[in-house]
Amino acid sequence: MTTTTPEIFQVDVLIVGAGPAGLSCAIKLKQLNPEIRICILEKGSNVGAHILSGAVLDPKALNELIPDWEQKNPPPMVPANQDQFLYFSSRHSYSLPVPKSLQNKGNHIIRLSIFCQWLASIAESLGIEIYTGFAGANIIFDESQQKVIGIQTDSKGLDKDGNKTARYQEGMILHANQIFLAEGCRGSLTQKVIKHFELNKHCDAQTYGLGVKELWQIDPKKHQLGKIIHTMGFPLDSNTYGGGFLYHIDQQQVALGFVVGLDFKNINCDPFKELQKFKTHPEIKCILENAKRIGYGAKSLVEGGIQSLPKLDFPGGLIIGDAAGFLNVSKLKGVHTSMKSGMLAAQAYGDNKTQEYFKTYIKPSWLFKELHLTRNIRPYFRFGLIPGLILSAIDYYIFRGKTPWTLHHPKPDYLYSNENTSLSYPKPDGSITFDKSDSLALSNIHHDDNQPCHLKLRRPELNVRDNKSYAYCPAGVYEIHDKKLYIHAQNCLHCKACDIKDSDHNIQWTCPEGGSGPNFIGM
Repeated sequence: MTTTTPEIFQVDVLIVGAGPAGLSCAIKLKQLNPEIRICILEKGSNVGAHILSGAVLDPKALNELIPDWEQKNPPPMVPANQDQFLYFSSRHSYSLPVPKSLQNKGNHIIRLSIFCQWLASIAESLGIEIYTGFAGANIIFDESQQKVIGIQTDSKGLDKDGNKTARYQEGMILHANQIFLAEGCRGSLTQKVIKHFELNKHCDAQTYGLGVKELWQIDPKKHQLGKIIHTMGFPLDSNTYGGGFLYHIDQQQVALGFVVGLDFKNINCDPFKELQKFKTHPEIKCILENAKRIGYGAKSLVEGGIQSLPKLDFPGGLIIGDAAGFLNVSKLKGVHTSMKSGMLAAQAYGDNKTQEYFKTYIKPSWLFKELHLTRNIRPYFRFGLIPGLILSAIDYYIFRGKTPWTLHHPKPDYLYSNENTSLSYPKPDGSITFDKSDSLALSNIHHDDNQPCHLKLRRPELNVRDNKSYAYCPAGVYEIHDKKLYIHAQNCLHCKACDIKDSDHNIQWTCPEGGSGPNFIGM
């Protein structure tokens, strides 16, 4: 058996996650201090492999970080030139005034995975070290357990029982003066740090959505480069938050998807099947006829806003980006806010004021002002679709976000699963609608058969015979047969929905081996 001892590296700054927040933080740090040694850990097999979003980019943060970005060979960034906001009934669509928050003049439609690869190339040109295929497995504390001093990556080469195999390799140990957690939505290390330091003691419960997305190569005659469509209504009922999107991107393709708030009540709700049903609407179906689906993926997104932000600093580090919860859900955008949070974290570190990250850097910034302005929009929709639209319009246009009240998120999403009403979904036709197994092949998923299951049961003894709440999984990971739970971890898209929505709160998502999981090409 070939074994290696753990390698120990000492760096100035360690960033976990090569997404918009982590990469922007690293670039800003180098701009402030070219001599600093920065290491980024990325669990995907390459930068961008686990990155998935709509995505429409507000270039505000990018302009601040890299003012001459247009001269640095950026990836395709399609100028947004037409907005539509539609209400869908089952057969018809009705055009609504486009809310100011969804007006995209001056914005760009991007493929976020490719955008992050471009940011990574800029980071590496500045001397930043990026290690892909290394998952952050454990937090390393000092002897007192009161400060984070490093991260240990995963150990590879274990059989299904956790025993070492001939290819066994111990994970790296990285010590750093400062650690930035930029893991994205529901990051596993972030959750450990939040729990250890009780960082969410004085904030609302976080609330989430699950976005399911597809890429389509469409008929060139139907392609309208730069057009953006957002929808509400069909196929969701009026008490379930969510909606659809369709963006005309480069290469005569469209990115389309559907987002469902994970505070939905009906345990039979299946966001994947909601997307398939969404595509049967005449307004969408006509675009997809004679087209070819070429990509599929899913990802959870944070929707809680400033009410749900945990304490962002902890001894030894900061939480940034979607790991903290900086998505602006009313704008359906989070790239610019994640980038800005990373840039402000870099500034706080450069000024040796990380403990003042929120008070001195976040709160006076346009980032906080933007989120504060729209803080009540998502909670209004708990009253239903029509009341939500009316109340959010009053809040935004009349009070301009300066209402004397702030609505709250009283409980985590898994506590909302209390209805069991059957739902009707279309049978896959292999042309417009598909099943989950056919879709997974388009996500380029790979997990070694002999690696340990990364989906843990907090209470293995729990009887699952009455738990029917696994429909939400967009990859068919969970199956109950003869009152037993079977976990097909090799199907996992790393969307984290199970960790959020399992009605028994029994599923705990942990990092699989680095390099495992999907490879969202061009998503």
